[in-house]
Amino acid sequence: MRRGLTLGKFAPFHRGHQLMVETALAEVDELLVMVYATDVTDVPLQVRAGWIQELYPTVRVIEAWDGPEGYGNTPEICHEQETYILKKLDGLRITHFYSSEFYGDHVSQALNAVDRRVDEARSTVPISGTQLRADYFAGRKYIPPCVYADLITKVCFMGAPSTGKTTLARALAKQHKTRWMPEYGAEYWLEHQVDRRITLDQFEEIAPEHNRREDRLTLESRNTLFCDTSPLTTYVFAKDYHGCAGPLLTQLAREAERRYDLFFLCDTDIPYADTWDRSGDQKRKWFQQQIIGDLAERRVPFFRVSGPLEERIAQVNTVLQQYHKFGNVLDIR
Repeated sequence: MRRGLTLGKFAPFHRGHQLMVETALAEVDELLVMVYATDVTDVPLQVRAGWIQELYPTVRVIEAWDGPEGYGNTPEICHEQETYILKKLDGLRITHFYSSEFYGDHVSQALNAVDRRVDEARSTVPISGTQLRADYFAGRKYIPPCVYADLITKVCFMGAPSTGKTTLARALAKQHKTRWMPEYGAEYWLEHQVDRRITLDQFEEIAPEHNRREDRLTLESRNTLFCDTSPLTTYVFAKDYHGCAGPLLTQLAREAERRYDLFFLCDTDIPYADTWDRSGDQKRKWFQQQIIGDLAERRVPFFRVSGPLEERIAQVNTVLQQYHKFGNVLDIR
């Protein structure tokens, strides 16, 4: 039986890693990928391991939480690395060791395995994790979509109609040179409403399309995607219209609790824009309470933004400056 092994931090997992994995899968019967803990990225080990498992379900992923921190070609570091790998394998026989680094030589010898170097000169895939960490956006063509999406901070603006969500999302996207997601529900309502109403079944169509458009924009974003509402808003609208929401919308609203990194609630302290498609300032206040109640019921933490546009932009930026992807929002002051 031909059993391959490769290892690394995969911070992030990129096209060069894919070339190595796919080369190995074409040559061996079973492939193990050992993923190391590291402080070069905030992306947790579980997430990095999950990328590989999602892209290559047949691969056996090993999470190396207690791996040695040393990196280099000294006899001491080589011995430490070899000892750890052999201990982690616990007697499992490896026939082929895959890498694109100098350590392919000594690790393959320790494993008594074939030393398979893949694109060591980086000529086929001219990229490295160090380059990508410096600017994910510039190197996004080298990052698989499921990986790139996990590197983008998704900001969701919540609030009743006429609370400034669209204006704020658009302004921040321009300032940060990134993309923003318009409220698809508003577009759908304008196209399909009859006497200012849509059916419960029509509500089921909004959230899936909103998510599809949002997913596309995520892959075009630089660091952050600013979203004007979410399936949570659509869910609250459905309950306001019909007293309930359909099963798909209910599911996607539940998933939306984890779909975004940061939630901001836009306050009602700005003048109400009394357009034909809205139901009045009193309704805005009632709907705002429904939004707040829904977030509270779901235990979704959020930041309030208020005041003129410039102040709201500054409030959001203050949070973004302190936030780290996969970080704890409670660390933000």
